[in-house]
Amino acid sequence: MADAGDNPTTGRDYRDTVFLPETPFPMRGGLPQKEPLILEQWGDLYATLRRQRQAEGAPLYVLHDGPPYANGDIHIGHALNKTLKDFVVRSRFLLGYDVDYVPGWDCHGLPIEWKIEEQFRAKGRRKDEVSKAEFRQACREYAAGWIDVQREQFKRLGITGDWAGRYATMDFPTEAAIVAEFHKFKNSGQLYRGSKPVMWSPVERTALADAEIEYHDHVSPTVWVKFPVTGATDGHPDELLSFRSSTPSVVIWTTTPWTIPANRAISYGPDIAYGLYEVAAMEEGLEFEPWARPGDRLILADKLAEEVFKAAKIAAWTRVCDLNPSGLECAHPLAPLSPGYGFSVPLLAGDHVTDDAGTGFVHTAPGHGADDFEVWKAHGHHEVPDTVDPDGAYYPHVPLFAGLKVLETEGKKTGKFGPANPAVIEKLIEAGALLARGRQEHSYPHSWRSKAPVIFRNTPQWFIRMDRPLEDDGTLREKALAAIDATDFHPAGGKNRIRSMVEGRPDWLISRQRAWGTPLAMFVDKETGQPLHAPEVDARIVAAIAEGGADAWFTRPDADFLGAHDPDRYEKVEDILDVWFDSGCTHAFTLEGREDTRWPADLYLEGSDQHRGWFQSNLLEGCGTRGRAPYEAVLTHGFTLDENGEKMSKSKGNTTDPATVIKESGADILRLWVALVDYAEDQRIGKQILQTTVDAYRKLRNTVRYLLGALAGFDEAERLPYDRMPPLEKFILHRLWELDRDVRLAYESYRFQDVIRPVLEFCSNDLSALYFDIRKDSLYCDRPDADRRRAARTVMDEVFLRLTAWLAPLTPFTMEEAWTTRFPDAGTNCARVLPDTPGEWRNPDEAERWAGVQTVLEIVNEALEAARRDKRIGGALDAWPVVTGPADAFAPFEGLDAAEVFRTSGAELVAGGDAVTVDVQLADHPKCARSWRRVPDVGSDPDYPDLSARDADAVRWMDDARAAG
Repeated sequence: MADAGDNPTTGRDYRDTVFLPETPFPMRGGLPQKEPLILEQWGDLYATLRRQRQAEGAPLYVLHDGPPYANGDIHIGHALNKTLKDFVVRSRFLLGYDVDYVPGWDCHGLPIEWKIEEQFRAKGRRKDEVSKAEFRQACREYAAGWIDVQREQFKRLGITGDWAGRYATMDFPTEAAIVAEFHKFKNSGQLYRGSKPVMWSPVERTALADAEIEYHDHVSPTVWVKFPVTGATDGHPDELLSFRSSTPSVVIWTTTPWTIPANRAISYGPDIAYGLYEVAAMEEGLEFEPWARPGDRLILADKLAEEVFKAAKIAAWTRVCDLNPSGLECAHPLAPLSPGYGFSVPLLAGDHVTDDAGTGFVHTAPGHGADDFEVWKAHGHHEVPDTVDPDGAYYPHVPLFAGLKVLETEGKKTGKFGPANPAVIEKLIEAGALLARGRQEHSYPHSWRSKAPVIFRNTPQWFIRMDRPLEDDGTLREKALAAIDATDFHPAGGKNRIRSMVEGRPDWLISRQRAWGTPLAMFVDKETGQPLHAPEVDARIVAAIAEGGADAWFTRPDADFLGAHDPDRYEKVEDILDVWFDSGCTHAFTLEGREDTRWPADLYLEGSDQHRGWFQSNLLEGCGTRGRAPYEAVLTHGFTLDENGEKMSKSKGNTTDPATVIKESGADILRLWVALVDYAEDQRIGKQILQTTVDAYRKLRNTVRYLLGALAGFDEAERLPYDRMPPLEKFILHRLWELDRDVRLAYESYRFQDVIRPVLEFCSNDLSALYFDIRKDSLYCDRPDADRRRAARTVMDEVFLRLTAWLAPLTPFTMEEAWTTRFPDAGTNCARVLPDTPGEWRNPDEAERWAGVQTVLEIVNEALEAARRDKRIGGALDAWPVVTGPADAFAPFEGLDAAEVFRTSGAELVAGGDAVTVDVQLADHPKCARSWRRVPDVGSDPDYPDLSARDADAVRWMDDARAAG
């Protein structure tokens, strides 16, 4: 505006009379440099906020932290998770709650064990050459170091919580609490030792629970194997085993040839139709000699027979007769090669058998499959063969294959399948038992830690029963399902997901054969095999671990714990607890026994994979010991992918490092990205997406900066009451009322996207494009005591107070900078509670009015832009548009100055026609040297001949004030 060159009459430079925005708040954020300074100013922000809320008598809100693993720098998944939790913490403080949030770490388990094994190997020492005490101490120190690193990385991200009181599953009191929780299961009868096939990782040399398994595509060898029939009951045709025909064979199909030495039975489906088939002819012109021969007799499911013949290159066949497999007995296919396989192989009815694929028969190795084990036991068999050792190699007693490895566990081939599969296939060929072979890509279980394939292996383990009735009635499964139904899930689909998992899950496998973890600290009677139930022994165990950590269990003599009980009678169990049991107990030692918190928590918040992990382990632990879940609500988020929607991988080079984003752009940019995404789904991040986030941040920052500049010097004396507000201000206050309602609801229901996106739209559409633009002339040029200017600054004050509050949980650094820029002595912005919004601000009539105004305004703006492009006007103040249209289109303009709305020097509204049209005419009046408006009253004041009447009045007021000062 005011430019001395525009005033040929007086020559006065009016620029110093224009009230331009003034603020030290810079346009550029400089967040990487400013944020650490703000963190330093905050100090222990969390403790400050809790003291203040408790002094105010605020209601308590509890967010319980799911522990990240203390191993390595934080990645983008950590950043997303912890930022969402910080949104919850800060927004609940903003809503007036006292918030309990204790960050924690999961410290036990295999990843750290591996790292320590590598360290000892680098020093030339094998793990078995290191004492348990030394090994565990090295693990403890390693985890402690990463806790320190990750804590500082989380704090740099702006995460607020009780860092001084953080929990870790390896702390001595914590390990004691975990053991005490384990004892509750032991003493309630829910614990038992069973020998059955479990997921076993030869690479990690331990059993794995379902939650530790992930599935990847894998190519396996497939074999169709013939089991010669050696016996049949009277109900079968006499000629079935007649010497006049070849011996029939039951055909099985499997993708795990290495389990054939462990075969003890064949399962069939009682409701499946089977037939006896005779091979008539083989395919011709083959490059290899097939293993089938004309005259061979094969027993197959009718539905699958043709597929089997195709795989075996059989061109023609005859179906001899129906055949019921019940009562048949077979020889083991390797029996011709070793007397060790000279046992009979019975056929067993099993509901798990289908005719969807394979042959309609299931090769049954009870030591290597859950269904195999169950059907074997159901038919009265008790002995389960041990075929494969903990390293994934055949035991020495296994005929033909002793020592061969199913999986490689050392060297460059670690995790790859070993020589067992090809060796078994070769022996089947040698025995004449192979009908066909192939390869199949399918989903195969892998350890989520080592990424190596796992096997089913029979081994004694400790389990928690899911279906045994408890003392207070109901089973653990029933209690867990009831607890799920009583829990709120965000998003709601999480309820069905975890419910289906709990409905079908097996008993909880809780024992592991490792060194670094919390032990199953109990004694077992050598004669009965039952755990010792002695409260005084349990108490001594817990006290010793509380004092010396879990190491005490391994280093102190049994007599220290057993007291009057005979040590020779009892076996000390040295397995360690599943790490999911560890973290499943976090509620017990974090929410119970501490002041200023409560059990259960209001919310658990983790990734959607934790439906089978932490959510479920806490659910089962809570229901098994307290009869309910330790949470009222569960919130889940998706996973973070790259910009192309692909999984991030260091090998692909498509990762986004949160530390790099913070260093280059600032933590608030990363936090704003989290706020903008739909966290319930998988999100994407990368350079282009982050640039979009930076653009959104600039809009927010510039909005706040404009408000700070426009409000320079504002005080309460200037505030204008609502009843004197112009229509535009009442509309903006109505929008504040709407947004305040929506923001509160969004924060209360954890919909952070529904906070930031409407606020961004408000800043862009209602403020920048409408309100700021219209009121710019008034702010800059009205005299300070004018109602219109006072109204604008009053409303902008209300906008500032709410924007800095609404956005404080999401972009706390920027809002803190803005708040302290304006109110340096008012304390931290983070301590504020959302200000109340007067009900009188609700004004749907003004909202309807301004919707109509903006419809016309868009048409006028298009016409003005076209006139600018055509160089008919230089700017909007050169124009005096004549707008013609239906009378009802102009009804919203009643009581408004159309020129003010259009930001032109003048305007005329003419009723007529069916549509709104605009004739952009020139404003044919002198130009005000201060506001640049071309209006008729320029020169009407003889003291200021080059100013409009409004500007002359403002300058006179200012000149008088300066003269009086």
